Amino acid sequence: MARERGLLASLKAAGADGLSPEEASRSTGLGIYAARVLLEGCAAAGAATEEGGRFRLGGAGLLLLDDALVRANLDFSHDVCFQGAFRLEESLDSGAPEGLKVFGPWDTIYEGLEELPERVRRSWLAFDHLYSDGAFPTALERVLDRPVRRLLDVGGNTGRWAMRCLAARADLEVTLADHPAVARRAAEAAHGAGLGARLIPWGADLLDPSLAFPAGFDVVWMSQFLDCFAEEDAVGLLRRGREALAPGGRLMVLEPCWDRQPNAAAKDAVMAVSLYFTCMANGRSRMFHSSDLERAFAAAGLKVEARETIGYHTLFTCAPA
Repeated sequence: MARERGLLASLKAAGADGLSPEEASRSTGLGIYAARVLLEGCAAAGAATEEGGRFRLGGAGLLLLDDALVRANLDFSHDVCFQGAFRLEESLDSGAPEGLKVFGPWDTIYEGLEELPERVRRSWLAFDHLYSDGAFPTALERVLDRPVRRLLDVGGNTGRWAMRCLAARADLEVTLADHPAVARRAAEAAHGAGLGARLIPWGADLLDPSLAFPAGFDVVWMSQFLDCFAEEDAVGLLRRGREALAPGGRLMVLEPCWDRQPNAAAKDAVMAVSLYFTCMANGRSRMFHSSDLERAFAAAGLKVEARETIGYHTLFTCAPA
């Protein structure tokens, strides 16, 4: 709230002089009571310091204000998860995302992504994109390190990855598979970027085991996708991905495995995301340990040819066993 109402920005602008509650009230338009309790709350949380009745921006406050990773995590926790988290216990008992009911009647958050309140959807996408964007440049180099003409992007979401691929290789065609409304919106975005002729939307219920993926692809790509499903469902998706490969094709999976993080804080943060999946996303999935994925690959008839750590992610390159 202090960030949203401009209080942290006012403290930053005041620098070493800091602000009294009265000055903070004038600079933000907050009432004197509101300014005072927010300042004191910030001081208690380490976002501000207090001395002689004057408040200055603290280290935590600077991170909340300016650090993109902290902002994305905080907004995701507040806007997407906070209300629904009150129903975590129900979700643990039922195996369904009971907390999602605060936003709509869908069985999973992915079905309702296009209909979420705008602020919630914006925070969801910012969180998703922040992590994947950092890994995409290196991952794209690995995808394009050999001839690729056709790529299937399973769970392509907004088309962010697909459009990177299309922009990088003029002779590449990408089929984007996702829920029909999501695939349609990604195709519209690709057309707006002048890339629509080479992006083919394939809208479907990806969990329908009777529905084979389109076939004949040099690369089947799954980024931050398998963690959206229970392990047994992930095996089925991987098996159908394997069947969609052309001879000599590769199935490539980019996932933030919690055991392959660069530090303890990142490991804890990734593990904790499983609680979001429990109460908000689908009630059944979680963030994977790398051994979980290795087991799923084997069960789907795939062998891992390469594993590469890219920031918070691991890129698995697989081929039919």
